[in-house]
Amino acid sequence: MLEVSGLCKSFGGRPALADLSFRIGAGEIYGLLGHNGAGKSTALGIILGMIHPDRGDVTIDGVSVRSHRAHALAKVGAIFEAPAFYDYLSGWENLRVLMGYSGGFDPASARTTVELVGLSERIHSKVRTYSHGMRQRLALAQSLLPEPAILLLDEPTDGLDPEGIKWFRDFILTLRRERGMTVLFNSHLLAEVELMCDRVAILRDGRRVFEGAIGGLHDEAQLFEVGLDPWTAVADVVTACGGDIPAPGRLRLPLGADPALLVAALVRAGVSVRAFAPIHRSLEDLYMDLRHPESAPTR
Repeated sequence: MLEVSGLCKSFGGRPALADLSFRIGAGEIYGLLGHNGAGKSTALGIILGMIHPDRGDVTIDGVSVRSHRAHALAKVGAIFEAPAFYDYLSGWENLRVLMGYSGGFDPASARTTVELVGLSERIHSKVRTYSHGMRQRLALAQSLLPEPAILLLDEPTDGLDPEGIKWFRDFILTLRRERGMTVLFNSHLLAEVELMCDRVAILRDGRRVFEGAIGGLHDEAQLFEVGLDPWTAVADVVTACGGDIPAPGRLRLPLGADPALLVAALVRAGVSVRAFAPIHRSLEDLYMDLRHPESAPTR
């Protein structure tokens, strides 16, 4: 549905993106992660045709954004950076004005969308009276009115309370389930990305340093936090079971190896096993390892 190919962009001679590429399939929720200045917003700006790349291109459903911007973006809805509205107008009037800029306003479709995002009771109130969460719902309604096939969401849950974040997450997952919506989700809330996304790309200094499925974040081995005594008898037993000791207090076994067999072997060797707990690698672990590779623990 969306393909980013070899994007390069510099500002004032300083690279913001360096050969960035990734692909998003139809119906996929894809997370774009990175620290401030990693290039996430620049990438989204190029995808939306708001920033011109030095090299590379973006295609949406096979249509080039650089060559046919209007045609390519006809399938796109977006919340990019901080949504801006006319505070002195109502939410309804904002939708009518803003949609008028991009191809027309359909009142029946707007009423359906407003109800969908839960703004029916306040849609005729002035936007200046809206809470942050209500503004985000209005922005979501605006992004959905063109009936897009793909949503581009730039930090959409930033500033929301936990209830608002959960509502947004459930809403996006429902859109994917019921409409087959494709979503590119840029966020710094790693836990939300892990709950929502099928795959993620992590950017550092404008480069993609990781891409993979959320379900495949675990290492190619089993890692355990252990309390063993005496340690002098541990190494030979672990090696005999096909494992190793990557760091003090940790053991590693190949995938598929039965940890119960290792525990039994340690006990037979006279080792006291006080603790033996699996360590599950999270998206946060991976992100921090990639951001600070020099301080990453041995895994």
